[in-house]
Amino acid sequence: MAVAKLGSVVLDCPDPVALAGFYAALLGGKAEQQEDWVDLTGVTGAPLAFQAAPGFVAPRWPRPDASQQFHLDLTVEDLDAAEKEVLALGATVLDAEDRQRTFRVYADPAGHPFCLCAC
Repeated sequence: MAVAKLGSVVLDCPDPVALAGFYAALLGGKAEQQEDWVDLTGVTGAPLAFQAAPGFVAPRWPRPDASQQFHLDLTVEDLDAAEKEVLALGATVLDAEDRQRTFRVYADPAGHPFCLCAC
């Protein structure tokens, strides 16, 4: 028997409202703010939340000398079309040179790595 169940995945960031807006545009749903915390509601899958983190340092990917902390795998039907959209939303490319692979790696506007996966 499980001791707990997943409540949400919380991302530290310098601007929770802006980062929640990025993920709302990417995944759908609505950003709901409470002080320095924002929940993304109405999204299928694990809930996402965003909290202000003074002194936030973005993860580096890939870096053997620094942790990437965690990353999100986001399933899409068309990698090329999804890539255009995430870049327009403010994502940056981390690893997308191999166009034959079933995934590509990006960073959100706060620097958190995420993968678009056609798997």
